[in-house]
Amino acid sequence: MTTTAHDSTYSWMRLGLTLLIAMVANVGMWAIIVIMPAVEAEFGVTRAAASMPYTLTMVGFAIGNFAIGRAVDTWGVSRVLVVCAVGIAAGYGLAMASGSILGLSLAQLLVGFGTSVGFGPLIADISHWFLKRRGIAVAIAASGNYLSGAIWPILLADILETQGWRTAYAVLAVVTLIVVIPLAFTLRRQVPDTAHQMAEAVSSGNAASVGLPPRALAWLLGLAGVGCCVAMSMPQVHIVSYCVDLGYGPAVGAEMLALMLLGGVGSRLVSGLLADRLGGVKTLLLGSVLQCIALVLYLPSDALVSLYVVSLIFGLSQGGIVPSYAIIVREYMPAREAGARVGFVMMATIMGMALGGWMSGWVYDVTGSYRMAFWNGIAWNGLNIAIMVWLLMRTRPRRALQPA
Repeated sequence: MTTTAHDSTYSWMRLGLTLLIAMVANVGMWAIIVIMPAVEAEFGVTRAAASMPYTLTMVGFAIGNFAIGRAVDTWGVSRVLVVCAVGIAAGYGLAMASGSILGLSLAQLLVGFGTSVGFGPLIADISHWFLKRRGIAVAIAASGNYLSGAIWPILLADILETQGWRTAYAVLAVVTLIVVIPLAFTLRRQVPDTAHQMAEAVSSGNAASVGLPPRALAWLLGLAGVGCCVAMSMPQVHIVSYCVDLGYGPAVGAEMLALMLLGGVGSRLVSGLLADRLGGVKTLLLGSVLQCIALVLYLPSDALVSLYVVSLIFGLSQGGIVPSYAIIVREYMPAREAGARVGFVMMATIMGMALGGWMSGWVYDVTGSYRMAFWNGIAWNGLNIAIMVWLLMRTRPRRALQPA
């Protein structure tokens, strides 16, 4: 049984607006990757130091997913979006004024914190409006993150080349304010109590099948999220720098990043459809195994064509992993805690991205190449696979409840 609030015409309209907001709000976490070679050259720092602004961006992004997720549970997504849009623009302004790698890193901390509203909190909000099609709805909302990373680097390429990264940041600040704030007011409608009650009934039945309290399951998913995202960060964070080292230039690296993220969008949509049939755990496990295979394929690939192909394969493999965590949370945890629980697990995945981004740069500085960095990612990916296999084996004897 379902309610008229779930999977309704309004639900799908709200999903479309959510996607538009996410495509603008999420750009802060990708812009820093594209400007990393320019930052490294301007400030004359090592590769690990040049990775620190990205790492601080992801730290802010991680903390924001949890803190802002809790705020959405209390005040609703509309008001929170307005505040965060102002914070993002302020972060871009501080980054433009920075004169050192430390100043840029601190500014990116604010950018990352505000940008997080476009990921976990929006995913948690839209999950309340779907029950039968929650998997594909979450996947579409999460795709805004990858679409942002695929589209904006290309749109900003000419500005970066002719006017520099500070001008590009000025453009992003203005676009964030004029797009996110008006759209935020279209999401003021609240979820009816009957819809919350229906979701609670489904999640309570599923929780009984796994036999773990919500807090323990959240910590387990958080550990799994760190593992998969340390692995995921290696190509995503360092593909531009990797291409520069190989002599192909930053523009080629940006194209590979865009190709990777577009493949991730397709992967997220397919994973969302699978999650509606298989559930979140099986879908996540499938994506994690495929991501591990793609990382192995990077090891022998340094030719231009092979790098393009493997980057696409990587995107098609891993895109559905992170949204699957949100689906698992909504399947097994109370609806009234959706913002905080989804935010916590998203925080863990993003901390994995931050750790992996820095760790890969450090391994590069120590070894002089990215080969061992890829092997490091593969090892962390194995941890994620092991946890998902254990969780699947634990829940297999019982069938999770599904909405009729």
